[in-house]
Amino acid sequence: MNAILADEFKEKARDYLAARGTRVAVDAVHERVAAAFTALDQVLAGVSAAQAACHTIPGEWTIQEIVDHLVETYRPGVDELRCLLAGQRPPGEPVPASLQSKAPHLRPWPWLLDELHRLNADVLGLLAAVPPQFETTTRAPIVMVVNVPRPGGGFDPLHWVEDLDWKAYAIASWRLHPIDHLNQAKKVLAGKA
Repeated sequence: MNAILADEFKEKARDYLAARGTRVAVDAVHERVAAAFTALDQVLAGVSAAQAACHTIPGEWTIQEIVDHLVETYRPGVDELRCLLAGQRPPGEPVPASLQSKAPHLRPWPWLLDELHRLNADVLGLLAAVPPQFETTTRAPIVMVVNVPRPGGGFDPLHWVEDLDWKAYAIASWRLHPIDHLNQAKKVLAGKA
């Protein structure tokens, strides 16, 4: 991918996060995150343990691996959100984009779903407790991933690290991220590449 095209997609992502995160009211961030969690929960509610473990598309994660990934990224993400809301930059490196546990298929499916719901509740609780006029200049690094159309069809992921304010961080981590994996889960359930 050429640098000019990459810069264009990075700028579009920044503009989106500013418009849909940074510049919106606190309650709108909470509502948007809650809506993404609800949409994902609705799809996952109908998935059995057998379906979750089934490889339907070569090279694509299973539903179990998707949920494992969400759990593993949400855990440090909740800590990073706590840091941001306390006015502190989270220590260390950003959460890796493809983070998974060491053995995603050995985790019981009901436990994974319960853990995801618990983490979702943690995120929503933190967002609900933010006062409407809360402000901080603190930023957190996040690995951004944007799917860029490939000439001739398909997509290539574009990765980079971006420093985000707490609202943009919340929208990227708990609105866009679950929606991206919701779409992936639908594709896996349909068995279509």
